[in-house]
Amino acid sequence: MPDENQQPNQPPAPPNPERKTLDDRAKMTELERIRHSCAHVMATAILRLWPDAQFAAGPPVENGFYYDVDLKHRISPEDFPKIEEEMKKEIKANNVFEKLVVTREQAMKDSESGRLGGLTERPGNPSKFKLGNLEAIPEGEPISYFKNGDFVDLCAGPHVMRTGNIGAFKLTSVAAAYYKGDEKGPQLQRIYGTAFKNKTALDEYFKMLEEAKRRDHRKIGAEMGLFAIDTEFVGPGMPLWLPKGTVLVEELEKLAKETEFAAGYVRVRTPHLAKEKMYRTSGHLPYYEESMFPPMLVSEDTSDKAEWERVKAMAGPAQKHAYELAKQLFNSGGFKDAKQIQEWKQAAATKKDADQAVQEFFSSTKYYLKAMNCPHHHRIFAAEPRSYRDLPLRLAEYGTCYRFEQGGELFGLMRVRSMNMNDAHIYCQPEKFAEEFNAVNEMYLKYFKIFGIEKYVMRFSTSAPEGLGKKYVNEPALWKQTEDMVRQVLIDSKINYVEVPNEAAFYGPKIDVQVWSVIGREFTLATNQVDFAVPAKFGLTYRDRDNTDKTPLCIHRAPLGTHERFIGFLIEHYAGNFPLWLAPDQVRVITIGAEDDPASAPLMKYAKDIASELRAAQVRVSTDFGNNPIKAKIQDAEQLRVHTMLVIGGRDMDAGAVSVRLHGKGPQGAKPKGEVVADILAGIKERRA
Repeated sequence: MPDENQQPNQPPAPPNPERKTLDDRAKMTELERIRHSCAHVMATAILRLWPDAQFAAGPPVENGFYYDVDLKHRISPEDFPKIEEEMKKEIKANNVFEKLVVTREQAMKDSESGRLGGLTERPGNPSKFKLGNLEAIPEGEPISYFKNGDFVDLCAGPHVMRTGNIGAFKLTSVAAAYYKGDEKGPQLQRIYGTAFKNKTALDEYFKMLEEAKRRDHRKIGAEMGLFAIDTEFVGPGMPLWLPKGTVLVEELEKLAKETEFAAGYVRVRTPHLAKEKMYRTSGHLPYYEESMFPPMLVSEDTSDKAEWERVKAMAGPAQKHAYELAKQLFNSGGFKDAKQIQEWKQAAATKKDADQAVQEFFSSTKYYLKAMNCPHHHRIFAAEPRSYRDLPLRLAEYGTCYRFEQGGELFGLMRVRSMNMNDAHIYCQPEKFAEEFNAVNEMYLKYFKIFGIEKYVMRFSTSAPEGLGKKYVNEPALWKQTEDMVRQVLIDSKINYVEVPNEAAFYGPKIDVQVWSVIGREFTLATNQVDFAVPAKFGLTYRDRDNTDKTPLCIHRAPLGTHERFIGFLIEHYAGNFPLWLAPDQVRVITIGAEDDPASAPLMKYAKDIASELRAAQVRVSTDFGNNPIKAKIQDAEQLRVHTMLVIGGRDMDAGAVSVRLHGKGPQGAKPKGEVVADILAGIKERRA
């Protein structure tokens, strides 16, 4: 599942990014150079106001830049105007960004004198963070400063030519941050800002931010009664779908099932948990254990005698004491925390037999909540003998998964701990890979058309040689083969993509699907991954034409990602104004007249018959036959974002018609009843935008 939780403005002090290599820096865009330069200008301005300021890192980031500063004065948004005023002076001065290459010894000297990250030397106030940054520069890499006016900083660049090239800028927020992201390090102030080539682009950005606030899925979700997060009783990051939100979930699942059925998928269902052995075999535990919920110990009928014998042999005859065995287990990774050791210590204090205690521990099997569906699907593949005639085998499931995301990373529906994944795994022969992988990408494009997503890019993530055996499965030949295959499919299909090194899944290359909403916000929507390693770990084989057993390739794909994240995206994309087929409230029949007025009886029957006809056709229809004035009834329906309002008065009834009103678009005029009903049913069936 994608791991992004990007917001339209800067988040509250994320961990420091890894230091960019010189190659990474050379690839910085013009906008990134502007923002990096603006960070230096901001530091210049802060030093003019508070000369004792000590600066750490100041990189460009998505949507802007920041600089970490150690300063007795607590900078607040009230300080921004005077900082910006000093920044304008530096930009007007049009100082050159001058690069100076120095020796490590000179950089040490300038750090100790306080010159780096300062306007002058500062005796008794050394540049302590620059000393730390200097240590991070590898031996043999050139050490450089960048100087603009009086400000000199340890920096590898790049920058724009002059401060006057920066364009338009604005400071946006301030937050706390630890030096280099280490909670044990000093806490600094992180000042955020953004910069663009010109004021028009800057104004458009802040206009987008305001629109993003209006469309915030948490705000709209509460207004529409779509979902709730009950942190007290259920827990953070585990949304409860309310009736109207459940409509969205089920409509998306219906769409996926229809699309996948047409594409030859078969549906499966798997449990919400599995034994530790499952995730050890797949290789997920070493890579994902920190993001999985802790294991549950469940007593089984028989103990794992082989494991017990291993522990006894490891402990030796002189260490039969339960506490000593516990320490041995802890050191070998058998215990998760010191609390379990303490429990064993207490057992030893009561002279509980060590042999019995260890056997009791190993008679308990570890189960994990399912964090990913793929190992379960691999076991389904293995459940029956397979032949090349059975392939490609496309197994699809809306499987619920659980991941223990950090509390500070949880965000509405965008980052959750309980998620329903639109998952599937395609098992195929290598010669069928291109066809299958391209079909998945074509499925993405179909969904984009349905949801009106016009801007997208496939982010093709590959491995890095230095990560083999650590971050990635150590199979260099298979990495090259599968990466070449994916790249060729993308080229042949003329799909818009970018290649990103060193961000693949541990078992193979992947594609993250980046999309933009109608207001220009970027989201990581879904993934498409190649797996050449895990099927072999599970011993998955099929009998090929030559009567030999071969291991299939596996394609992991989730075109709609998770219900939670995708619905969060759709709420903001549509601002809650969903198309008819997806809207929780599709139609409301409203009468000009009240149900308790005897004179309105014929009108009520006419209106009720229309509502009944729609409901019989599975349309989500409600009625308002109350005493309120018609304007109030319409206003109520508009506030609830009812997609289509059928307003019916005496004239409509007499003409066999209804007056149609669409949410946010106003009156559409009176039309024959049959025509309106037919159009509603067709719009739902065709999933019109």
